[in-house]
Amino acid sequence: MLEIGMRHAVEMTVTDEVTAAKAGSGALMVFGTPYMVALMENAALTLMAPHLPAGKGSVGTAMNITHSAPTPVGMKVRAEAEVVNLSANGKIVDFKVAAYDECGLIGEGTHQRAVIDNERFMAKANGKLQK
Repeated sequence: MLEIGMRHAVEMTVTDEVTAAKAGSGALMVFGTPYMVALMENAALTLMAPHLPAGKGSVGTAMNITHSAPTPVGMKVRAEAEVVNLSANGKIVDFKVAAYDECGLIGEGTHQRAVIDNERFMAKANGKLQK
C-alpha cells in the first residue's frame, strides 16, 4: 500500500545517448533535460509498481521541474521521488522529485501519476488507430 513519505531513487551514468545534443533539446553534450525528466518519472513509477494490484499500472499526468545545473558525460546522476499526497480514492499520486549528480542538486520539482487499468488504457489508445 502506498503511503505518504515513501521514497525511491534510481541512478544512471550520463552517456552520449542521454545528452541534450542527442535529444535535440540543446546543442551541448551534457545530461539532457528530457532524460532527467524520464529518470524522475522512473523513480516514481518504480516506487508505485509493487504496490499496485495485478493489471493496474500508472501513467504520468503532470510534471513541473527546474533543471538548474549541467552534468557532463561520464558522471553519475540519481533521481529521487517521494510520495507527498494520495487522492481520497487512491487513483492520483503526487510526488516531490529531485535529481542529483556527484556534485549536488541538478533539478527538482513535482510529478503526478494516475493509477490506470492497463488493458482499458491500451484499448483506448489503440482505438485511436481506428479513426
